[in-house]
Amino acid sequence: MTDIKEIAVNALEDLKGQDIVALDVSELSDVMETLIICTGTSNRQVKSLASNVVEDGKEAGIRPIGVEGMDTGEWVLVDYGDVVIHVMQAQIRAFYDLEKLWSMTPNTRENADGSDPHQD
Repeated sequence: MTDIKEIAVNALEDLKGQDIVALDVSELSDVMETLIICTGTSNRQVKSLASNVVEDGKEAGIRPIGVEGMDTGEWVLVDYGDVVIHVMQAQIRAFYDLEKLWSMTPNTRENADGSDPHQD
């Protein structure tokens, strides 16, 4: 059986999604195992990329738990539970920098001012 991670990446590649990254976040999160991030060049492409993931998933008998952000198309989140897909316009992706956020272990994260959030 094909898993949703593979389906999602293929669906994003089919519509020329840019900079597709799949991060294993299983050690950082209790609610998901994989975070997939992709850039779309416009709000229309972002919506199309996310829709393609949903449609390809449905064809395989897998339905998302939820889809958010289709109205604006700046950032669409498709939630499959263990796999969460973020399709974003480049400026939104750069601003939120999810790759950096989810690649850090909790004890190495810093506050914006460089201080340790774990110290009183």
